Amino acid sequence: MSIPVLTIDGPSGAGKGTVSRLVAKKLGWHYLDSGSIYRSLAIALQKTSVDLANINDIVKVAQGMELAFECGDELVVKLNGENITKQLSLESTGSLASKIAVVPNVRQILLQKQRDFSRLPGLVADGRDMGTVVFPEAKNKVFLTASAVKRAERRYKQLMEKEINANLIEIKNEIDARDRRDMEREIAPLAMPHNALYIDSSAMSINDVVEEVLNLIR
Repeated sequence: MSIPVLTIDGPSGAGKGTVSRLVAKKLGWHYLDSGSIYRSLAIALQKTSVDLANINDIVKVAQGMELAFECGDELVVKLNGENITKQLSLESTGSLASKIAVVPNVRQILLQKQRDFSRLPGLVADGRDMGTVVFPEAKNKVFLTASAVKRAERRYKQLMEKEINANLIEIKNEIDARDRRDMEREIAPLAMPHNALYIDSSAMSINDVVEEVLNLIR
């Protein structure tokens, strides 16, 4: 039986995570936050005494890693049954994740891990290469974006609500730089998948975007 997969790709700050979780909840489908995959492995490695110079040991930890994503009011990520959501955003986690992300053997294991999330009744996969690399055969694909200015404003608002000091111009510059890195990287660059529905959310509400995505599935 064919398992329906909806991929939602796009640049950082476009609202992919929020839209993907809401769509998954409304459809009753499973959810994959691909951005957490490498960070979760970094956390798994930090919990062991594995020599990070030993690729085989890293691969073994990756193979044994059990991940679960729970879409409540906030995303909850569980690694082998333990809630690691808060640890995912730590600088040390991101630093280690970036180091292991360039190892071909590790990438291959985690690519399969992502594909294994495809289970009935269906999967909503959120990331930057879901429709191009991970699930290229998916029938339903979305490329969700927004202007860099709008994405910066949204990020600035989020930080202000959390009472975190931020500079709008600096955020905009960081987004521009990240977009360039994502589009120019050699492995799985950010690109609009073939036959994807293009949505620019700059002037849209989250609910409007969710409805447009649901209409694609319907």
